[in-house]
Amino acid sequence: MSEVNTPRLMAAAKEFNIGSQTLIDFLVSKNFSSDDLKPTSKLTEDMYRVLQGEFQSDKAAKQKAEAIDLPKGAAAEAKKKKDEEDLSIKKKEEKEKAKAAEEKAAADKAAAEQAAAQEAAAAAAAAAQKEKEEAAAKAAVKEETTTVDVVKIEAPEVTGPKILDKIDLDAIDSSTRPKKSAKKKEEPKAEEPVAEEPVKPKKKVEPVAAVPEVKAPPVEAPKKEEPAPVEAPKIENIQATRLTGPKIMGKIELPVDNDTRPKKDDEKHKRKRIPIQKKPGAPNQGPGGDNRGPGQRPPMGDNRGGQGQNRPGQGQQGGGNRFQRPGQGNNAGAGRREDKVIDAKEIQEKLKQTQAKLAGAGGRGKSLKAKYRKAKREEMAEQMGAEGADGNKLQVTEFISVSELAGLMDVSFADIISKCMSLGIMVSINQRLEADVIELVASEFNYEVEFIGVDDAAELEEEEDVDDPEDLVGRAPIVTIMGHVDHGKTSLLDYIRNANVIAGEAGGITQHIGAYEVTTKDGRHITFLDTPGHEAFTAMRARGAKVTDISVIVVAADDAVMPQTKEAISHSQAANVPMIFAINKIDREGANPEKIKEQLAGMNILVESWGGKFQSQEISAKKGLNIDLLLEKILLETDILELKANPEKQASGTIIEASLDKGRGYVATILVQNGTLKQGDMIVSGQFFGKVKAMYNERNQRVEAAPPSTPVLILGLNGAPQAGETFKVFENEADARETAYKRGQILREQGMRAKKHITLDEIGRRLALGNFKELNVIIKGDVDGSVEALSDSLQKLSTEEIVVKVIHKAVGAITESDVTLANASDAIIIGFNVRPSMQAARMAEAESIEIKMYSIIYNAIEEIKSAMEGMLEPTVEEKILGNIEIRETYRFDKATVAGCFVLDGKIARNNRIRLVRDGIVIFTGELASLKRYRDDAKEVTSNMECGLVIKNYNDIKVNDIVEAFEEVEVKRTL
Repeated sequence: MSEVNTPRLMAAAKEFNIGSQTLIDFLVSKNFSSDDLKPTSKLTEDMYRVLQGEFQSDKAAKQKAEAIDLPKGAAAEAKKKKDEEDLSIKKKEEKEKAKAAEEKAAADKAAAEQAAAQEAAAAAAAAAQKEKEEAAAKAAVKEETTTVDVVKIEAPEVTGPKILDKIDLDAIDSSTRPKKSAKKKEEPKAEEPVAEEPVKPKKKVEPVAAVPEVKAPPVEAPKKEEPAPVEAPKIENIQATRLTGPKIMGKIELPVDNDTRPKKDDEKHKRKRIPIQKKPGAPNQGPGGDNRGPGQRPPMGDNRGGQGQNRPGQGQQGGGNRFQRPGQGNNAGAGRREDKVIDAKEIQEKLKQTQAKLAGAGGRGKSLKAKYRKAKREEMAEQMGAEGADGNKLQVTEFISVSELAGLMDVSFADIISKCMSLGIMVSINQRLEADVIELVASEFNYEVEFIGVDDAAELEEEEDVDDPEDLVGRAPIVTIMGHVDHGKTSLLDYIRNANVIAGEAGGITQHIGAYEVTTKDGRHITFLDTPGHEAFTAMRARGAKVTDISVIVVAADDAVMPQTKEAISHSQAANVPMIFAINKIDREGANPEKIKEQLAGMNILVESWGGKFQSQEISAKKGLNIDLLLEKILLETDILELKANPEKQASGTIIEASLDKGRGYVATILVQNGTLKQGDMIVSGQFFGKVKAMYNERNQRVEAAPPSTPVLILGLNGAPQAGETFKVFENEADARETAYKRGQILREQGMRAKKHITLDEIGRRLALGNFKELNVIIKGDVDGSVEALSDSLQKLSTEEIVVKVIHKAVGAITESDVTLANASDAIIIGFNVRPSMQAARMAEAESIEIKMYSIIYNAIEEIKSAMEGMLEPTVEEKILGNIEIRETYRFDKATVAGCFVLDGKIARNNRIRLVRDGIVIFTGELASLKRYRDDAKEVTSNMECGLVIKNYNDIKVNDIVEAFEEVEVKRTL
């Protein structure tokens, strides 16, 4: 039963909130068979128990998250608002409770202190009463004796502490009474005055009179203080009462509470102030005629006599005063009144002029209209002059393509390419040019260049931080294998990799840049880039040369240095990349390596065996001869270059290839040139960005990080960037998104500016040709490099009479939108290694849209070329069929019959003829009849006689020559 209850793998992944691939990897690590681990396979009891032990915490976290109800939209806002209100109310209640507790504690403390004070006061009062009685008794015994006054010193000793007690008690009572009377108990207040009543009479005992009397004998006082230690308990009582002083001073906390109460009131006032709803009404309404905003000062002058904008007793409504600045009134001062008078006069004059213009009658109206037209003409002339001055200024972004630059300058792309070649720069149609190259080429055509979005370009291509030499470590070399078609580039790489790369390429020719990492016998790594060799992939070879460290030029020993070989050499020289020449196929009959070296010497390239600086190696890729020596020379060149990189910084590099995979989305083959690329990094390439979801090496094995000089295939971009584009890792998604959007905006603006609209001159040229044709093409391919190569090749086929226009090119399958675009623009769709979807194929069939699919670029180019040739108007050529000599003429009423002899060739009844007399063409026309004896003849061959009549022509003479010919349409070729 337990097996029945165990879930399937996908259900378990959902239950534990873990990816299914993670679960599979974990179970495989626990020695479970990977064959049984499919998304739909049922887990065994052991598997489920292991998963529970490992991912139970994730399951609990998921359940806890699901228990939280997260409302959306307005409900979320309302709930958030309610929670804030509840929180503020709760805080308020807690504050009030805390204050109440503090007040209660303070009240209890004050009550205890008051009780102690009352006891002390009662004791003091009793002692004072006793002393008073004793003093009265002593005074009754001897009033007259002045010597007895010395004994009275005891009374000042007692009165001293008494007076101190009185001061403290009074101060304490006076401070505590009002605050206790306001709060709770009034009984202590009634008792305290009783204590005061006996204290007040103490002043009537005339202690002041006693003090001046005892000024003379102060020496006797200390003598009689010595026997007074018996009164020490009284002093202790006094000290006890003194201690109440600091305790009572602690009541200062109550005024502190009073200080906090107004703050509470202020908070309430602030809360009331926030929701004041004066803004929805008139923004600057004031009472009566003073219509100023809440933050404005009173106006400089009063609204007198209705001169201000606000008349007395009226307030403007609706925002008529919205242009006022803060601190200004709305009624005009003296200066403003003067402006109004001037404005009124000007308004009247303007009204009169406008009415005169509108009327259009009378001499004055006509003269005004003429002046107005003249001013307009002058303004337009100035504007046209300014535009003419700016006519030679180009607004471009950096990295504009050759075709877009040609459109902006209104020249042929072939002119730009030839100009670049003359400057030593190899470019193709869609190759993007750098800023300095754009300025150089534009100056050759007398144009000034203004770069837009330069600040953005500065942001995108920040200067790389200079790495500390301590952080730099050695990296593997990037080696590009280049050469002509079928000279053995991929076979060489096959032998090095011990794999068959060619088997995966259509037609056995390389049509993609392949990036591979190879480990040599001594453990060193080399990254190889395999580039296509045929003519269409010029841009790919240029990109391969740009990112490489070393170029290996492969030349077949039984062939020669071919055009693509020369092009590869020029690319490497332009990029200042060291070259190693691999002379392949030395095992074949007729192989002549010395001939190859001689041809290279003719190009000013001397190999080491001929005393030059370039390394060379004779190899056989098929049999593996001398491959190890070639690798040694590559590593030797690497050691000379001292290639280093910092693997600790954020990654940057180049896009080698990009494509759309149906199951994985947009994938890109990239080459990390600096830093280390990790899974989860946010990268930007061109106008596309994304987080690296997964990385795979060339053997489709998943990797977690890619150090420098490592080619990897990444998933996660939101589009297919252009091959050759650089990429960079950003800190967060917000910066990456903003950068990508800025680049996309600049590219769209550039595309709009570079789009060449048809002009009157172009229309006139097409009409003059009479048979101008345009072939619209939509190209969809599997990878960006192939799409670009096919687009370049097709655009090169354009002629004066027929132009190939690539209206759309992209990576991915053929979709319904492509068919819709083809239907709207009357285009054909070319699919390169891609197929249309079911809906797209059905729609194309219904709309009669032609979809052509190819896997070899040669076939695509040849078919498009033949289609273009079919669209060309054929040329009409004359073919001479025969020559006939006129031997005799016979005149009739309506015609002249000529007796003829066919000298060579033949003549047919429907042939056109030309009458030649003495080498001069007299007439060109048709035959009215052709007879052999009395019978009509369709055709008369050489050395035969015949009779003929020329239609609508009778001036025929003996010895004239009739030339028979026909017009033949001959198919034109490109």
